[in-house]
Amino acid sequence: MSAPSSKPSVTEREARQVAEAAREQDWRKPSFAKELFLGRFRLDLIHPHPLPAAEDSRRGEEFLAKLRVFCETRIDAARIEREARIPDEVIAGLKELGALGMKIDTKYGGLGLTQVYYNKALALAGSACPAVGVLLSAHQSIGVPQPLKLFGTDEQKAEFLPRCARTDISAFLLTEPDVGSDPARLATSAVRDGDAYVLDGVKLWTTNGVIADLLVVMARVPKSAEGKGGITAFVVETDSPGITVENRNAFMGLRGIENGVTRFHQVRVPAANRIGPEGAGLKIALTTLNTGRLSLPASCVAAGKWCLKIAREWSAAREQWGRPIAEHEAVGAKISFIAATTFALEAVLDLSSQMADEDRNDIRIEGALAKLFASEMGWLMADELVQIRGGRGFETAESLAARGEKAVPAEQVLRDLRINRIFEGSTEIMHLLIAREAVDAHLKVAGDLIDPDKSLQDKAKAGAGAGVFYAKWLPKLVAGSGQLPGTYGEFRHGVDLSRHLRYVERNARKLARSTFYAMSRWQGRMETKQGFLGRIVDIGAELFAMSAACVRAELLRTQGDHGREAYQLADAFCEQSRIRVEELFGRLWTNTDAIDHKVVKGVMGGAYEWLEQGIVDPSGDGPWIADTTPGPSKADNLHRRVD
Repeated sequence: MSAPSSKPSVTEREARQVAEAAREQDWRKPSFAKELFLGRFRLDLIHPHPLPAAEDSRRGEEFLAKLRVFCETRIDAARIEREARIPDEVIAGLKELGALGMKIDTKYGGLGLTQVYYNKALALAGSACPAVGVLLSAHQSIGVPQPLKLFGTDEQKAEFLPRCARTDISAFLLTEPDVGSDPARLATSAVRDGDAYVLDGVKLWTTNGVIADLLVVMARVPKSAEGKGGITAFVVETDSPGITVENRNAFMGLRGIENGVTRFHQVRVPAANRIGPEGAGLKIALTTLNTGRLSLPASCVAAGKWCLKIAREWSAAREQWGRPIAEHEAVGAKISFIAATTFALEAVLDLSSQMADEDRNDIRIEGALAKLFASEMGWLMADELVQIRGGRGFETAESLAARGEKAVPAEQVLRDLRINRIFEGSTEIMHLLIAREAVDAHLKVAGDLIDPDKSLQDKAKAGAGAGVFYAKWLPKLVAGSGQLPGTYGEFRHGVDLSRHLRYVERNARKLARSTFYAMSRWQGRMETKQGFLGRIVDIGAELFAMSAACVRAELLRTQGDHGREAYQLADAFCEQSRIRVEELFGRLWTNTDAIDHKVVKGVMGGAYEWLEQGIVDPSGDGPWIADTTPGPSKADNLHRRVD
């Protein structure tokens, strides 16, 4: 069987239709974040804070204790950074520990940890070495175990999950050299041939791909008599003939990860290895990411905790003008930001994870908000630590040690965290994804009004339905419990957090009013207003984080576990967050979006090329995007097996 030789030609509208078809259409369970964007502050969905079962906690803590010993005694982070590779003996040790099977059910040989404890384990491992955390996360959060857990057959689970739990490393292959967040243009093909599919194509940035034993591969299946075709998911054995790892990619950070370029040439995959029906691949990928994205906030929480520790210790030891630098307001503000934000990020992560474990709520927006907010804030915290450390923050740990000082890898943490704003959905794509979910209720009742393909009859029907919906919804956005001084009084213990929750309630309604006004103003052009949509989502993220921080503080107070200090941190975070929220609301309508658009047109039209004169471009030669024409590989196979 031969593969199609040309890339799919896809219009913008067709690309949107593919993405729309892949998302979950219905809301069968309540969602705190969805309600928040609609102007309804459903505190009852997150308070009292949900808690793990006692047995889940016991098993989780037991594993964390073992993992901590392993991290302290078996992982040499400096060596991994220096050699840009995780030693085979470390990976073998993780296998022996059972770390590959943290999320896999015990009946398949896994540890069966909850999402809460899985994330705690990722945070712990990632604090020892971020590359190790990525290895474990890519294997379990988006690799073979999670898609099979959600969509695999009993036979597939029995065959592959025991291997993934103990011996086999997995990777997820979606991205291509010319395909990122636009999967409608996916070029890798899978052509049905009897009881198998034949794969052809090239996949880029395959984290774990260099050492993986099993792959989840997304490929386009042509429509045929046997099936409807479409983007489809497959479990693929890495040692199958025709698979070549052509390059091991190197990056500014996470230098130890095994990330590569993988080529498929006439690779036969049994039809029994197809996950779900033909055409369900993107839905499987997006559903997997609902909880899979929580692995990135876990790494950011770990980084925040470390940044706080180093900032505290260094700022007490370093003196400037006769006082420790922590006593200078300019530095103190940075320390406060790191401490308060770390508390809030852990609150968001634990709340989202526990809601995922309970499965009472739909957390697709919460998980996405957690990823978005943590990746942005994690980067800012690391940047502030580098600033606090001054020149030492810019200096490598190896250089510091060579001249007799504590080997603090602040610059490495900054480099390692930078990818989180791109991994598993860039910040810009997350804005659009969350915005689409946030306006889902509006599109359900009024979408036909702005759809150019709908008939006048359809538009009239939609108009009538929208009228009924908005007649009931809009009046509820005028007043609410956030305007009553005594509301949420149970959050007033020394420090008054109730006022922050009232602020969230008021501004959730304001956010919903702003969204409605924008939809009324721009209608079908709303989807092009990415700056506006991004700010709407960022406001929602701040309000979600404020809510989570207050609820976590109250939980810790009732447990007698640093409750007083937790209230102080939550209060500080909310005060800082409120300033950001006010700025974002102001920028909804007062911004440079229009003039930015004009400048971009000028840049792309060559009007400002004169501004680029006076420099030398050190970039090497070569195409912007590598050739991915299907065919046999001309490179050596760099795949290596870790036993």
